[in-house]
Amino acid sequence: LCGDLLNQCMGTTFGIKDLPIPFLGLFGACSTMGEAMSVGAMLIDGGFAEYILGGASSHFCAAEKQFRFPLPLGIQRPQSATRTVTGDGAVVLAKEGEGPQITMVTTGKIIDMGITDAQNMGAAMAPAAVDLLLAHFQETGRTPQDYDVIVTGDLGYVGHQLVVELMAKEGYDMSENYTDCGILIFDRETQDTHSGGSGCACSAVTFCGYFYPKLCSGEINRMLFIPTGALLSADSAVLGLTIPAVAHGVVIESGKGSCT
Repeated sequence: LCGDLLNQCMGTTFGIKDLPIPFLGLFGACSTMGEAMSVGAMLIDGGFAEYILGGASSHFCAAEKQFRFPLPLGIQRPQSATRTVTGDGAVVLAKEGEGPQITMVTTGKIIDMGITDAQNMGAAMAPAAVDLLLAHFQETGRTPQDYDVIVTGDLGYVGHQLVVELMAKEGYDMSENYTDCGILIFDRETQDTHSGGSGCACSAVTFCGYFYPKLCSGEINRMLFIPTGALLSADSAVLGLTIPAVAHGVVIESGKGSCT
């Protein structure tokens, strides 16, 4: 179960075309990692698979010229802009075993608040993250304080602040244990990445490389992982259409033993 941002998931298709195993291509924009983990967990829980490889990738140059501007133009980027992460992250899901476990999934809805600025993805995706959070807390009876960490996918600094403010209006305090992969993936000052990171790989790489070891060691016992995605295309951006967004929530707990 994999996907990416490059024209009809081309990177995924050509990357795994020689593997003689069943394949389901996914597109949730930058929420694809959460979608892969969610769908994979459902397939295993339903008895349709024993082992699943789920992942997502993105590429800076390919995504930037597809959704924003060709890089040689040297367009000045506003401070609200994020920088697409070049990378790939994947997880192996199994019905049994030691290590972190997916214990809950909350599937998000498409939310469109009328944002049209492709240089401000955080503003476009933050309402989808808020909708997902509210649905999750209402359905489970939990609060933000029930998690060691809550992390969204790639809202960056702008979207992160919007989530904190919008959730506060709903009566939820997100100020202590909430962060965003787009904030963690780059050093804002030394790398001049403006609002932070974005792209399918943003949440995939940050989860696999940063949060997974913490789950393995027990430093994090329970996390709510919410990859977020802006569902625009190269065509919709040119046509001046709005940017619908979606977010998918996955609860991961540290499990019974060490990771391999």
